[in-house]
Amino acid sequence: MSQEKKKTSEAKVENIYRLDGRVPLSKAIPFGLQHVLAMFVANLAPVLIVCSAALVRGTGKNLSGAEITSLLQCAMFVAGIGTCLQLYPIWKIGSGLPIVMGVSFTFLGSLLLICTNPKLGYEGMIGAVILGGIFEGLVGLSAKYWRKFLTPVVSACVVIAIGLSLLSVGMNSWGGGSGAKDFGSLHNLLVGAFTLIVCLVAHYRLKGVYKNLNILVGLVAGYALSAILTLTGTAKMIDFSGISKTVEEVGFFSIPKLVFLTEHKPVFQIGAFFTIAIVFLVSAAETTGATTAVVKGGLHRELSIRELQGSLAVDGFSSALSGCFGCLPLTSFSQNVGLVTMTGVVNRFTLLMGALILILASLFPPLGAFFHSLPQAVLGGCTVMMFGSILFEGIKMLKECEFDNRTMIIVSLSFSIGVGLTQTDGNFFAAFPQAVGDIFNGNAVAGVFVVSLLLSLFLPKSKKKHSQKS
Repeated sequence: MSQEKKKTSEAKVENIYRLDGRVPLSKAIPFGLQHVLAMFVANLAPVLIVCSAALVRGTGKNLSGAEITSLLQCAMFVAGIGTCLQLYPIWKIGSGLPIVMGVSFTFLGSLLLICTNPKLGYEGMIGAVILGGIFEGLVGLSAKYWRKFLTPVVSACVVIAIGLSLLSVGMNSWGGGSGAKDFGSLHNLLVGAFTLIVCLVAHYRLKGVYKNLNILVGLVAGYALSAILTLTGTAKMIDFSGISKTVEEVGFFSIPKLVFLTEHKPVFQIGAFFTIAIVFLVSAAETTGATTAVVKGGLHRELSIRELQGSLAVDGFSSALSGCFGCLPLTSFSQNVGLVTMTGVVNRFTLLMGALILILASLFPPLGAFFHSLPQAVLGGCTVMMFGSILFEGIKMLKECEFDNRTMIIVSLSFSIGVGLTQTDGNFFAAFPQAVGDIFNGNAVAGVFVVSLLLSLFLPKSKKKHSQKS
């Protein structure tokens, strides 16, 4: 056995900064839990939004509260399974990289368009998710044929766009959550600020690997302060009744059910598939950017074609699996990308603990309800710097590109159009089908990706100056 294999086969704390190798459970579990808490609420929010609005096909009725609770359980389960596949590949499905999977916000507009159509409803949406996931999975497996089109400047633009698009998410959470009645209230701002300060203090005051648990320390401290404010009647920040309600509706233990075994069997309709197929390509671009950021920021090397193939294959096929459980598409979670690049904790075994915690939470619904009670302001205080670190990583990637007139045009137009579309007062694509506006008006990553890719393909390359002979 080589010296390197000996290092990684033994359970050592320092392995936490290596991709492979075992880490003592006393360290692996809290670091894995940190990843779960960073993404937990964001993983469930799209399911709540879409499934609360979804119509049962042919009836005009909405899904029941118990059915939505079961779907939240499924969301945790499939996110855990998808993360396990990403960490430990099966055949070509999986990258073997420290990437956490979760339910994607990218599909929100298109999914709502499908599931609120009485002729398609929830069943038509699930059929589209299954077909779209298979489509993206096949696109991922064929990555070696189109990878050359994703030039370094395109990848850098996508990563920067991901960081930019998440900044408002972090600040909305800090304010109490988008659409919250008490958004911007003093207690939300104070709890968010307190959480952020605790994260920063923990990062600088804790020693060794413990300083990289600063997000978990901030989450615990912020939750404790929120609980105190709630119990003293100062502000209602935690709804403890959600836990007892979950026990009443689902019970203490429940196994996620395949949608084929329920009354809401998927309906496969080609129009619904085309509505969502383009969004799966946008999701593939986001996953490409996130995977590149993990490799560059966490492992400090270039992304291999095998890793890209596996990452996109999981993105697609795990989304199809999610659809089989009646849930929404999955994607690589940017919250966790930021956590990896910020802390340098890249160990697969450690992230596996987080995936197993997700699966465990799905089997015990009250545990999931407890995690879900984490206040938005606490999450905002923890995530603002994580999202900023993704932006920073994208800028570092851009710095490695050649700074010539061509790069200037690609970057300038990509962001002025891609980000500009999300800041217009009305529907810029009012003359086009609604699906086009849903994709580009609310998603900076989509616009930046498409514009940077097209410009990178069609703009003439700068002629290299030959060195003059002396």
